[in-house]
Amino acid sequence: MTRALERNLASIGERIVLLAPSASATAGMFSNVIVDEARHRQLVRDVQRFRGGIYLNDSAIKTDQLSPSGLHQTLEDEFGWHMVSFGRDSQVNACALYLEHDNTAMFDDLRVRHSALALNPEWRPRLAAAIASELTRARQDGLKYVELGGWAVAETCRGTSGPLALALAIYGFSRRGARGALGMTTATFRHCSATLLKRLGGSRFEIDGAELPPYFDSSYNCMMELLRFDSRRPNPRYVGLIDALRERLADVPVIARPAKARRCAVMKADAGRFGPFVPGETEQVPRAS
Repeated sequence: MTRALERNLASIGERIVLLAPSASATAGMFSNVIVDEARHRQLVRDVQRFRGGIYLNDSAIKTDQLSPSGLHQTLEDEFGWHMVSFGRDSQVNACALYLEHDNTAMFDDLRVRHSALALNPEWRPRLAAAIASELTRARQDGLKYVELGGWAVAETCRGTSGPLALALAIYGFSRRGARGALGMTTATFRHCSATLLKRLGGSRFEIDGAELPPYFDSSYNCMMELLRFDSRRPNPRYVGLIDALRERLADVPVIARPAKARRCAVMKADAGRFGPFVPGETEQVPRAS
């Protein structure tokens, strides 16, 4: 696995594409930015189709949660970042959604407010308190707050080094700023997703000295847990790889939507025209070998 991972990291510029929510979001960070609304829109649709197929095959969603053309659509797709990995056949083989918030955000501004744990009357106050504490830390340290989601990995890639490289690249991406970011993700026990994310540096939320527990989400027919991360403090074992990826990401292709197009997309999203919002999406990260 180690040599395969090294090969994947060396070729990441040939396999990874970033989709930026707007051209302005890329300012001063990337050397290969292409502002192309049509291409951005098509690639987002490719991600939504790929993600929908993976989730459907895993029985994580039902057909009626997809658009008539088989797309798994969420409002956040239109104003978050997407990291997309392509195989040798130029088809999507892994993806992730990176939703960045200002640290002035509140619990009710985050997508996690729709998660099964947040909808549980017993656990919602504790979850809200735990995340409020994280947001306070982000404000004190001058960090962005991030929600990761939309993880999907092709079955043929699970257990290989490629999707692991994608997960490490997400860490590298979150460290691209001067200070880094605090954030969270919903992780499933399916395909050992939660286990691997914790190995990379994720941890459970705590409130009053007690951890928020894993929970069964009947909507997705699997066990899940909410994990927090601090991009400044990944597992020390992976810091070198993460920092190397952060440098390489500066040169990967970035497809951006013009600022005007992004504003229009958000207006349409507010009008509820992007299909069903799917809370607590199934997160998929490859098994550790």
